[in-house]
Amino acid sequence: MIILPFIILVPLLAKASILTPPVLPLFVRNPYLSTWLGDARDPPWTHWPIFWTGQKLGFSVMVTVPDSSTVYPLLGRPQDYLAFAGSSQVADPVYEGFQYDASCTNFTYKIPSPVDAEGSVKVVLSFMSPITPTSTLRQSLPAAYLAVSVTGSFDINLYVDINGMWASGTGESQITWDLAELVPDVSQGDRSKTKSKAWKLVRQEELLLSEHWERGEWGTLYFAGPVEASHQAGSAQALRRRFAEHGSLSNEVDGRFRRIDDEEPTFAFSKTFRLGDASARMRGPQVDEALFTFALAQNPVVQFASSRGLTMMRPLWSSYYETADDMVRYHYNDFASASALAQNYSDQLAHDAYASGSEYYQDIVALSARQVLGATQFSGTPDDPILFLKEISSNGNFQTVDVIFPAFPFFLYTNPKWLGYLLEPLLEHMLSGQYPNDYSMHDLGAHFPNATGHPDGEDEYMPVEECGNMIIMGLALANAFRYNTQPAFLRSVADAAQLSSLPDHGPKAHAWSLRPDASGIDIDSGTASSGHEHAKSWLSRSHRLWKQWTGYLVRESLIPANQLCTDDFAGWLANQTNLALKGIIGIKAMSEVSNILGEHDDVDKYAEIAEDYVDKWQDFAVSRDGTHAKLAYTWYGSWTTIYNLFADSLLCFRVPGNKSERSEQPASDIWHSGSTVSADKKTEFLPSKIYKMESNWYHAVLQTYGLPLDSRHLYTKSDWEFFAAAVTSKKTRTEILRSIALWVNETTTDRPFTDLYETETGGWPGPHFKARPVVGGHFAFLALGRACGGRAVEHLSFLDEPGAFETVDVAQALEADRMEGEAPEVADARPEVVRMEDL
Repeated sequence: MIILPFIILVPLLAKASILTPPVLPLFVRNPYLSTWLGDARDPPWTHWPIFWTGQKLGFSVMVTVPDSSTVYPLLGRPQDYLAFAGSSQVADPVYEGFQYDASCTNFTYKIPSPVDAEGSVKVVLSFMSPITPTSTLRQSLPAAYLAVSVTGSFDINLYVDINGMWASGTGESQITWDLAELVPDVSQGDRSKTKSKAWKLVRQEELLLSEHWERGEWGTLYFAGPVEASHQAGSAQALRRRFAEHGSLSNEVDGRFRRIDDEEPTFAFSKTFRLGDASARMRGPQVDEALFTFALAQNPVVQFASSRGLTMMRPLWSSYYETADDMVRYHYNDFASASALAQNYSDQLAHDAYASGSEYYQDIVALSARQVLGATQFSGTPDDPILFLKEISSNGNFQTVDVIFPAFPFFLYTNPKWLGYLLEPLLEHMLSGQYPNDYSMHDLGAHFPNATGHPDGEDEYMPVEECGNMIIMGLALANAFRYNTQPAFLRSVADAAQLSSLPDHGPKAHAWSLRPDASGIDIDSGTASSGHEHAKSWLSRSHRLWKQWTGYLVRESLIPANQLCTDDFAGWLANQTNLALKGIIGIKAMSEVSNILGEHDDVDKYAEIAEDYVDKWQDFAVSRDGTHAKLAYTWYGSWTTIYNLFADSLLCFRVPGNKSERSEQPASDIWHSGSTVSADKKTEFLPSKIYKMESNWYHAVLQTYGLPLDSRHLYTKSDWEFFAAAVTSKKTRTEILRSIALWVNETTTDRPFTDLYETETGGWPGPHFKARPVVGGHFAFLALGRACGGRAVEHLSFLDEPGAFETVDVAQALEADRMEGEAPEVADARPEVVRMEDL
């Protein structure tokens, strides 16, 4: 029996889960390696796994007991192919359910003994897409694991297969395949001597940088397994029946390359776990494992209109490994290290999420984490790393600014540098003069993976939205550098201990580079003082853009013209209250940016403008009775969620002095510390009364499954719910969180974690948003907990002071507002649309 180094890790990776979502992540690594289990509340063998679009993928797991004619399907529907498989019969295993954490999803089964009514073998399928904030190199690998653990006292046979649909989005594609042995190269520093072998699938004619039904039509799909496993390639029916009848495969490779829909070419491994010899039984139940790797190697990964022109961009991993085989070989042998780092992050995330929310919140952010990174692709070089992003499902745009913005709390919490890598291609492209407008672009390209830009300036029109987003994110990142915010991991664990070693890649060039240490761990950028210099250096390079966009906001944000905001599905609207606030916060942020850069005249100029605008905004935006904010300045009787209020606290505008001292109190403990900081008007940008007003209003308008976006509809956006809830009282925050948790448990949406849903029915509102990276907004509590050296949250404690909560009669408040708008003196004096020149 071969005992691999991950023997204890497999069943422990995922913690106990409370929520039962309709879809679970299996392999979620990038826009094209994205495999999920739909209908996850049902047994896993009753449905095929799916791509994020819902397209079924041929992927099955089953087991048999030697000398038994019974087949037990565990995942997928291989039993559909066994109707006439000789004497074999199909039976359901005992399914004990699933657990998940940020990186891993586990399914647990029991296989009954054929001779002992009380005996069984426990089988755990552990699907891991490791999130490793302290090892960007590992995070850049387009690969994921399936670890299988078995525990018991009798032998069991395992079968795992995939079909050709993993190589293309259409069954008409002709594919080729090969079986390669991956032998570790000890001379290159790989301490592990474990061999593996891998199926390699590829389209016969690759369509470079092309998609079919959102699937990449280029690159090589690797499916690797233990070298001692038996293997076979052939038709799906032949392989599955062969295993059902014999408990193993023939080690034959079908050499007839063909279309995917021609006898369904399928590629499988099988392995027998020897648990039942007499000497082993004397020692009690035995444990054995098998490890499989799934990887998608694409080179190039995208094309990008960089400062040097349209460029084919290589994957980041290609800077560390000469070939894709080398990369997959390293990944396969790195399981123990990747598991330790991923579990470290999951444990820290669970600790912080519980401290800032509840067990429900632990599950929600755990479900969200892989989905965020599943929309990204690491590229560039170690000295100039880049993180590309696809706007999955809504329209496929490339590097969409108002998709990065809702996702950015995840990156601020997990690893702030990764946010910088996301912003870099946008800044580089616009600094090079390839975008003609004086406001920020909406995206780098109409459809991923082609970032060809918009030289005609005809991208989606969200000028105030995107200018505000870029400046807010720019200052948030600079603050993370100034406060020396580290990646999220447990400080009590030495990350570099017993990790797989890497070849030497030379000295670290600068704080931005990614030359890892010998164990593949990112090297810390240094002290808080060097962090301040890093922030200054990073901001100064794009100073022209920050200032240009702020000039646009000064002209256009107080009274926004008829335009879209990020919630473009809601349509165009003038005088949007929430949008105006974003622009005003952006102007205030530029004052802070100018302070970091030593542009003292601009510090005062932009601060004065922002202060003036925020006073006017309150007059325009807030109902006369002070109970709520209107959807638009002149839309009386309406209300909206002011989720952009979150940025006011995140950017430390409420923190006196706003300097980068480190807090002595752990950020994750501040939510429950009981410490209070009274509101100080001298340090406020947005008055505390706005926070109190919104907190009380959200409590009053909350629906069964969450907080509606505004008064027009009952649908909501989950990312904005968390932005809004993060700056409310504990009472309101808890109520919103519980309503979202209830939705996760009861929703009928059947695709990966949608961010747009109905708050009363729990279903789709029309648009089917799914698998989008905007669920990074679910990390808003966590990002705020780490902001300003851990001091941001304590300056919201006034929300929980006695007397802060007030009951609001929503119907009465809206009716009073409508009557206010219909009053003759108001109606006669009010223009149809408020314009800047009318002020």
